[in-house]
Amino acid sequence: QAQLVESGGGLVQAGGSLRLSCLASSRTYGSVMGWFRQAPGKEREFVGGSTWSGRTTSLLDSVKGRFTISKSMTKDTMYLQMNSLKPEDTAVYFCAAKLTEGIATDTREYNYWGQGTQVTVSS
Repeated sequence: QAQLVESGGGLVQAGGSLRLSCLASSRTYGSVMGWFRQAPGKEREFVGGSTWSGRTTSLLDSVKGRFTISKSMTKDTMYLQMNSLKPEDTAVYFCAAKLTEGIATDTREYNYWGQGTQVTVSS
């Protein structure tokens, strides 16, 4: 059983929008959740994260003002709303869950990972 299930990726023109979703499972229920992305030939980087309650969120500086993270308590789902997309946002986006407190930017602190969803932004 997948612990995290992402959806919502796709192909969009520059300036467009996409919303990614990450559904948690019983095993990842209550976790700190994060979004990461990995472009070809590059390391996986932190994009943003949220506490389970959604009261505390964090975003990578380069996406602030364009991306928003939210968390639905009723649907056990974290969202990444991406607006004003740029070609440099093209990557595979991963959802991750961390069993300890605190949003972290280091991939090694996350215990569970989704399968990833491709986001491609054309110029």
